[in-house]
Amino acid sequence: MTKLRVLFTFPAEQIKEPVIYNLGKRYGVVTNIRRADITDDHGWVVLELDGAASDIEAGLSYVRGLGVRADPMEGDVIAG
Repeated sequence: MTKLRVLFTFPAEQIKEPVIYNLGKRYGVVTNIRRADITDDHGWVVLELDGAASDIEAGLSYVRGLGVRADPMEGDVIAG
């Protein structure tokens, strides 16, 4: 199993779509929201993704295909 922390940045047209739910459901990836800020016109979410490396990579390709930016993150996002 692989664990990866990523920052998703959502375009306005994806704010109300169940992107994170679909990522978990379609690719069998466990998603853990660590921090988020969502408004009507923009949003970002820091997630921990846990699953098989191939499933995480396929899921990230799916998310990027929707226009969501997915950047790897380092460090503890809860502290500070």
